[in-house]
Amino acid sequence: MKTSVYIFYLLVHLVLGVLVALIPFVAQLYLFGVLIYFVFKILSTIRDQRPLYILLGCGYLVGVEVFIRMTGGAFFYEVSKYGVILFCLIGVFTTGASKKALPYYVYLILLIPGILVAGFTQDANTIIRKAIAFNLSGPVCLGIVAVYCYQRKVSYKHMHAILLAMALPIVTMSTYLFWKTPDLRDMISGTGSNFASSGGFGPNQVSTVLGIGMFVFTVRFFMRSPSILLKCINLFLLAVVSFRAIVTFSRGGVITAVVMILFFVVVYFRYSKPQYQRKLIIYSLLFIGMGGITWGVSSYQTNGFIDKRYANEDALGREKEDLSTGRTELIAFELNAFYSNPVLGVGVGKVKELRYEKENIRAASHNELSRILSEHGLFGLIAFLILFITPLVMRMENKYNIFFYSCFLFWFLTINHSSMRIAAPAFIYGLCLLNIQYETPRLSRK
Repeated sequence: MKTSVYIFYLLVHLVLGVLVALIPFVAQLYLFGVLIYFVFKILSTIRDQRPLYILLGCGYLVGVEVFIRMTGGAFFYEVSKYGVILFCLIGVFTTGASKKALPYYVYLILLIPGILVAGFTQDANTIIRKAIAFNLSGPVCLGIVAVYCYQRKVSYKHMHAILLAMALPIVTMSTYLFWKTPDLRDMISGTGSNFASSGGFGPNQVSTVLGIGMFVFTVRFFMRSPSILLKCINLFLLAVVSFRAIVTFSRGGVITAVVMILFFVVVYFRYSKPQYQRKLIIYSLLFIGMGGITWGVSSYQTNGFIDKRYANEDALGREKEDLSTGRTELIAFELNAFYSNPVLGVGVGKVKELRYEKENIRAASHNELSRILSEHGLFGLIAFLILFITPLVMRMENKYNIFFYSCFLFWFLTINHSSMRIAAPAFIYGLCLLNIQYETPRLSRK
């Protein structure tokens, strides 16, 4: 991609953030335009190019999902997940899927018993259709994405385009956040997750998506910045997105992004030529320096509360007893539900009802592993093992996806702190299943 085109895309998305901040109705037009554009491109393009536009469309919906929810632009809450499902189903029926994707068909089938259990155990206050749709939209989205992406060939160039498609809406969201809350010093008074600095929306989801932006702009800084200008642009965008992620006070998304970045840099360094490794060391030092500056600004803007947050301290500097902010007890409840119903589980969406009946608490653990065990029982355990083991087995046969570990770890870490409330873990899991084709000789060590 030419530098001028890249800068143009960035400016367009920056302007979109300002427009939505000034005219909220633009958010709905934005989403409508995105859906119309990608549906048209997917259906009108030739068969060989269709997979690219399907993956670009899915990536863009993943990047824009939280911003659209935050600004009231979503026609319904799960529109991005259903959009990803629709695009991938179009791909499966028009361009096919790998015959080796059988484990993911089994995974989808294993979700059915939990639906039946929920149907048989519903009470007068349960709206079974909504309960199933809300709790299974994420797992079903993951299964369909996995079926479509499994061993699908994608060029190295197109892989970067897909990553950029996720990042561009994150530029829009960051712009919107800066416009709404330019100065945070008067808004921060404690160490809890902060809704004000997250645009009035859930800090966990905002942090998770901004973490994706951190990863993508890191990748572009190291791999797609041949000029000093592009190096500066991508490093600046990385700093901006990182700052907004940090000041949400939601640690999950930031820590996940750091892990993704660490694995990416290590793998990239390992498979780079010796003469380029010296440059990577210099770039890494520059990268670390910018990270330190970003943290310093974050600490100043939050009156030092962010330092206490990551040190697991309260506003007075006292160490908190529970690092998980109360989620450990919620997870324990779900695991006990699994022990009591080990075969079929309690049914889709039922664990929250049981918790309210027994403990009068309406809260979610945001942990997909404990949830799938409690609601699906043994079938859920097998389903999770399929998700965990299949990519690792595939990796043994094809070790040339340089983003494999970053994408796989994003999925695993995200479902353990944010469950599958957004489409990101489902789609990025699919990215680790892709078979990247390099236009030049593959990165390898002698």
